Formats: sequence, structure tokens, C-alpha cells
Amino acid sequence: MRRLMALLLVASSAWAVAPNIVLILADDLGWNSVGWHNPDGVKTPNLDRLCREGLELDNFYVSPMCSPTRAGLLTGRYPIRYGCARAVIPPWRDFGLPVDETTLADALAEAGYEKRGVFGKWHLGHAQTKWHPNNRGFTDFIGCYNGAIDYFTHERDDELDWHRNGESLREEGYATTLIGGHASEFIRDAAKGDAPYFCYVPFNAPHSPFQVPEEYRAPYARFKDKKKQTYLAMISAMDEAVGEILETIEATGEAENTIVWFLSDNGAEGGISGGNSPLNGAKLSAYEGGVRVPACVRYPADYPGGRKLSARMAFIDVMPTLLRLAGVEQPVKPFDGIDLNPLLSGKTDRLPARDLYIYHGQQGSDKERNAVISWEWKLVVNGPDVLGGRVGAQKIELFHIASDPNESKDVAAEHPETVEELFAKLVLFRKLQPQNAVPPYKEGREGFVAPEDWKISM
Repeated sequence: MRRLMALLLVASSAWAVAPNIVLILADDLGWNSVGWHNPDGVKTPNLDRLCREGLELDNFYVSPMCSPTRAGLLTGRYPIRYGCARAVIPPWRDFGLPVDETTLADALAEAGYEKRGVFGKWHLGHAQTKWHPNNRGFTDFIGCYNGAIDYFTHERDDELDWHRNGESLREEGYATTLIGGHASEFIRDAAKGDAPYFCYVPFNAPHSPFQVPEEYRAPYARFKDKKKQTYLAMISAMDEAVGEILETIEATGEAENTIVWFLSDNGAEGGISGGNSPLNGAKLSAYEGGVRVPACVRYPADYPGGRKLSARMAFIDVMPTLLRLAGVEQPVKPFDGIDLNPLLSGKTDRLPARDLYIYHGQQGSDKERNAVISWEWKLVVNGPDVLGGRVGAQKIELFHIASDPNESKDVAAEHPETVEELFAKLVLFRKLQPQNAVPPYKEGREGFVAPEDWKISM
């Protein structure tokens, strides 16, 4: 009945029927690591088709690393506000996305999305069950709590980190393939009901460890760099899994009223040659190569496809945009992101003016990474915490990002007033971080021993 209603109503009022939502997140997928940016270097036919049929989001920003992007994606709020911006959540950390933050899954549950699945890498807290996916609004979970699991054994720190709804799951197979298969199975089942569904697919690919079945290497045998060869092959495996998901959506007959959003959580790591070209920098940096990522969205019912949008968007915009489609009021805590629907649907060709902020301090307060993008300018500050003011050890660079997207020329010396203005904005943003924020990455690592099968009882 719901599918019939959708077909009858999409032409006159696309939002009359809440769409199914499939949110796909790649892990460390660089700017130059998709076919629509690099057709001669990497084979991603399914992602290319998704981008071609939908909207290419050419100016899309995220956090420089895993956990913060995931947190902002599922809350619509800058992760610095609730202490999740400074670093990722490593295996030895007793920390998680605070339970008083409303997740996208929580909000969609209130909107009648009966089935809400997550398949893949969680990375938003594992040491206490209150942070686990099934306690954060999701009805179904299969995947790993931590990052960087072995793709074949599914282990992290010599213990099985592969679970189904809180219970250890022992199954053979390559993690990327399994994730695509489990997501597809969920979609097939959820589409049988009358309620819309939400499927979040955070792949762990192509993040390290660099492992891939041999059959995916053949197209990249010409690369002498084995690490790059494996990285690209891992992307092909992920693309194949995305293809299975897209085919499953089409087989349900609900592709017209299903929004599929794809993005990467940050850029490729610095060790991948050309992974972010021609952008400057890499993962863990505030430069474009670390935070400007491949992204696209397809929603045939309301987003006219075949367009390339250059307006500046961000990971914090995903939740407010999706909730607007689902007919959900904004949660109690205000969003930092904005509703992109007027732009995506073609009702306007521009977004409201705003600043975008980037921050992480994973290596400690002396090596923080900060940036603000304001109008045509981008200020990048690397070095000691900006809360201490301007100090000689900081590297301060100003780029006219509108005309220099590859950050090739530092013009700070020519525009000192702009530097001062933007530095002051960075200080205000940095002050948002609470005292109990996630510590720098290595703190507490010594002597850590993973629990058996990553089973947590708290």
C-alpha cells in the first residue's frame, strides 16, 4: 500500500510520503579515488552511476577523521560541542557519543521509521553498552565497534570485533562484501512493510589495514606501488557492494522514493600517492585534501538528477536535510547544519551565507589543526592551541579558497585584517569544546588489553 501511495503522490508532492533513506559512508576515500574525478585511475562504475543519476555534491566538507564525522553526520551538530571532535575513539578509550545527543536514528524512530539498520563500522563508543548502536536508535546492527579491524578475521587487537545486535557474530568473508550483503538483506526485508526504513552503511573500506581478495587487484596491476594498488582494489570491492545495495533498492520497486546519499568520512591518508589530487593535504589535516570529499545524492522523487552542485555543504547538513524529508521537527538541541532541500530540489541555486569550521587535536594541544572557511576565504592554523592566542610556533595560512581551491598560494601577509578576523572566529569555535572531551589519541594506551570478543557488560 505504501509503495502504491508513493507512486501516486510523488508527482504532486514528493514529501507527502516519507522516503526510505540509505546513507552510505566510505572510510578514508580520497577526492581522487572515485571514477567521476579520476576515470583513468580507479574503477567505480556503481558509484559513478549513482552520481550521474543523482546530484554531484562538488563542494562537500567533513571532519579530518573518522569518529567526528560519524558523530556530526548522526547529530547535525558540530562534534566539538559534545566533546567528540578532538580525536577518534580508539580501542582503549572509555568514551562515546553522549547519550543526551539525539541521533538521526532516534529522530526517525519518532517519525515512524520502524526499521533502522546500521551495517559496518560504528566507531562512536564501545566500552559501555549505552553507546552501542542498538541503544542509539537503531533496531538492527551488524558490524564492528572499532576501526581498523582485519578484513578477513574481523579482529581488532586479537579479539573478534564483529557483532549482531550485541552478540558476537562469527562468519567467514571479506568485511566489505559482508557489509553490502547484510545491508541489502535488511533493505529487502524492510521494503516488505508499509513504513519507510533507514539503512546506514558505514563501510570500513578503504581504511587500513590494506587487505583485499586477489580478484580485485587485476585492474590495478600496472601500479608498482603495492599499497596504492591494494587501496584502489579495496575501492573496487566497496563499489561492487554499493552496486548490490543499489540493485536491491531497484528490485523492491521503491527506488523512486528512496534517497541514497554517499560520502566519505575524510580524505585519503597521506601515504596513498595521488589519493587526494589535486587537492592539498590529506586525512588528519585541515587542508582541502583532508576535509573536502567525494559526495553525491540521488532522490528521483524530488531531486532532478544529472546536476553538479558547487554550493558549499557539510556533513552536519545531512541530518536536518533528511529530517525535513521525513517530516520531523528539529530536536531540542539546535542544529549547526542546515536543510539543503531547497537547493537539492532545484527550488533555489544558492545557500545562506555561513562559516564552516574544522578542528582536531588528536596529537595533543601543541599540534592542533584548525580552519575556518568564510565566504571566499579559508584560514588554516596548525600548531599550538588557538586558545593561547597567536604564537610563533603556529603556522598560519590564508587562502582565497574561491579562486584557489587547491590552496596553492598563502596570502596571509597581504591580508592581515582578514587573518585577525578569522583567527578570532576560530578561538570562539574552539571554546565550545567541553572539559570532558575525548582525550588525545595515545593517552591511556599503555597496558590496554581488549576484552574477549569485545563483549561489554556495562
